[in-house]
Amino acid sequence: MIRIAHFSDLHYGTKNLFEADRCFGAAVDRAIALGVEAAVLSGDATDHGLDLHAPAAERLLMQVRRLAEHCPVLMLQGTFSHEPPGTLAIFRLLGGRHPVHVADRIEQVALSAQGEWLASAGWCFDRLPGNARALFSCVPTVNKAAVAAAVGAADAAQAVGEQLALLLRGYASIHRAARRQGVPAIGVSHGTVFGCVSEHGVPMAGFDHEFTTGALFAAEAQAFMLGHIHRHQAWEQESRAGRQCIAYPGSIGRFHYGEEGDKGFLLWEVDTDQARFTLEPTPARRTIDIVFDGKPDLDALRAAVARQDVAGAFVRVRWTVADEDRHEVDRAAIERLLAGAADTKLEGRIVPVVRTRAAGISQLANLADKVRVWAQVTEAQAEPLLECLHALASQAPDAIAESVLRRRAGPVCEAAVETPITRSSQQPDLAPALSS
Repeated sequence: MIRIAHFSDLHYGTKNLFEADRCFGAAVDRAIALGVEAAVLSGDATDHGLDLHAPAAERLLMQVRRLAEHCPVLMLQGTFSHEPPGTLAIFRLLGGRHPVHVADRIEQVALSAQGEWLASAGWCFDRLPGNARALFSCVPTVNKAAVAAAVGAADAAQAVGEQLALLLRGYASIHRAARRQGVPAIGVSHGTVFGCVSEHGVPMAGFDHEFTTGALFAAEAQAFMLGHIHRHQAWEQESRAGRQCIAYPGSIGRFHYGEEGDKGFLLWEVDTDQARFTLEPTPARRTIDIVFDGKPDLDALRAAVARQDVAGAFVRVRWTVADEDRHEVDRAAIERLLAGAADTKLEGRIVPVVRTRAAGISQLANLADKVRVWAQVTEAQAEPLLECLHALASQAPDAIAESVLRRRAGPVCEAAVETPITRSSQQPDLAPALSS
């Protein structure tokens, strides 16, 4: 049996540095205290390309060096947008007590009894090294652009999935041979499993994902250590290969609002006939979402603050208001209520006024006809509007005002229609002004 610490999606970068380093540092401390015999980082150690003088690069190198002082470390190439090709090459030169192996191609790597990494020349070993203690089959991020250039963009996603499934089945015989020699077989990859759930609770179902659980189990590895999805989740089955486990540890910290599930790394115990793991938590930040369908209600917000204990938490308040009501949101009052939070983010969604044009309305000479066309386009009732228009055109303003004051609860047009008068030569005709 071998004990392995499995970390993933560290996302070191300028924006995430504090959260990433605090959580990964605590995870490294815990892994060392638990006495792990190897460590796996399954992709996206960085959030983007980093300059070597950047504080994020320095902190990441220091933490990996601390880990390499304790045990051998295997680092897998992640998503190219997060880890541009070549980003991980510097880690080969760290020079700790134990080696760091960077798997940036499809290959197999054996961990020797002496704690050395032995890599295959091709995609697999012709013969397993005699002193191997554990066998790792590494499938880093596949360059879909290269596949698209070969098979066409429309067929690239399906072709990647098909080729990866063939590759994983090809590893099965080698994994069986390793088990016969008493060597645990472990898969390491970075990608999306069809049907997994994102950190925001969204099922990842589609034809552009790299793996299915069936394809991963078909490799007949006892453990399959995955990266890319930021939510911890796992699948297990009993088969002729024994008890097989596939698992994402999730991201090391909580980098976005609305993320669900616990954060941490996985402590694996892998043998030739079984694998099991436990999630070791990290001190990830607490995030709280408070959402209003309309304008923020300060009383409801006050109650939510008392109920959820926002002290030290990262709080996001979201609301939706019409464009004409946006000035009624008191942002300063919201921030005062959340004064105890570590950070406050206010997100207002403004619903714009939508104007629908009615074809040909400008060519109509009669204002009443224009109102009928407008009502048809906006699905409004034309009759009340036409009654009001008639009242405006046939009555004096003071008579309309008097009717409104007399019956404040009733519509303007109804009050006006009940008191018809004859327009004199001194009273203005409003129809021409309205029509213009």
